Amino acid sequence: MMEKKRILVIGSTNTDMVIKAPHLPCPGETVLGGTFLMNAGGKGANQAVAAARLGASVTFVCKTGNDIFGQQSKQLFADEGIDTTYVFIDAEHPSGIALITVDAKAENCIVVASGANACLLPSDLANAADAIEQSDMVLMQLEIPLETIEYVANIAHAKGKTVILNPAPAQPLSKRLLQNVSILTPNETEASMISGVPVTDAASACEAARAICAMGVQTVIITLGAKGALIYANDFTAEVLAEKVEAVDTTAAGDVFNGALAVALSENREITDAVQFACKAASISVTRIGAQSSAPYRKELNDFEPNCNS
Repeated sequence: MMEKKRILVIGSTNTDMVIKAPHLPCPGETVLGGTFLMNAGGKGANQAVAAARLGASVTFVCKTGNDIFGQQSKQLFADEGIDTTYVFIDAEHPSGIALITVDAKAENCIVVASGANACLLPSDLANAADAIEQSDMVLMQLEIPLETIEYVANIAHAKGKTVILNPAPAQPLSKRLLQNVSILTPNETEASMISGVPVTDAASACEAARAICAMGVQTVIITLGAKGALIYANDFTAEVLAEKVEAVDTTAAGDVFNGALAVALSENREITDAVQFACKAASISVTRIGAQSSAPYRKELNDFEPNCNS
C-alpha cells in the first residue's frame, strides 16, 4: 500500500453560529422565522477536516483561545484523526467566531470575529518548523495574518514543498508571496482582485489566470461555483464541470474543494483529475448544511451519483 503523503494545513478555526432564514437581511432589517445551528468552522479547519475525511494524513496548525470553543475544536480535530500537536493556545484572546446567515437559495453572508486566529504569528510557525519539514504539501488560506502566510510560503517553497494557497477572503497579495505559491485557488472575485481582470466568463477567467501566472504562480485554478473550475498552467488550459446537485448551503464548498484538491494531488493524480475529484467533493458538500459537517468521506465520493431535477 502506498504511504500517505503528509498534508500540512495552516489557518483559522472558528465556531460558526448559523441562522437559516427566508432571505438575507437588508441593513436595519430583522428577519424572523430562522433556524439556528452551531457548527465547527474556519477556513483552515474546514480544509483540514475535508482532507482528513478523504483519507489524507493531516497536521493542522492554528491558534485558539483558552475557552470552551477552543477546547471543543481541538477535540473535534483529534476525533477526525488530525494531528493536533501544533494547535496553539492564546491566553489573551478568545477563539474565533463566525456569524452566518443562509437564505432559501443557499446563498450566505458571513461576519467573522477572528480572535486568536489573528495572533497566529511567524514566531508560532518557527515552533512548528518540524511540521513544515515533514510535510509534502502545505495548504493555507487568508484568515490568519498575511505575514505568517508569507513566512511559511517562503520556507516551504525553499524546501521544495508544494504550496497551495486559497486566497480567501479576498485581499491584495504581494508578488513575493505569489512567487512562492505552487497552486493558487481563487474564486471569481478573488481572481479579479489579484489579476486586475474582471472575471465574468470562461474567457475572462483564462485571461485573469494568465495574468496571475505572470506574477510567479505556477498553476492557477479558478473556482466557478456551480459551473466548476478553470485550470491554467504553462499555457495549459482546461475547464472542469461541476456535478449538478440541489444546493442547500454553499458555506464551506470552497474549503472542501481545496482540501479535496490537496488530497488528490498528494495521491499523484494529474491536475485535471485532481480538480474533478475536488469538484465532486464540493458538490456533495453544498447538499448539506454546515461547514465541517458538510465535508464528505471518501466512500461517499466513490458512491456519489448526482441527484438534481434541473
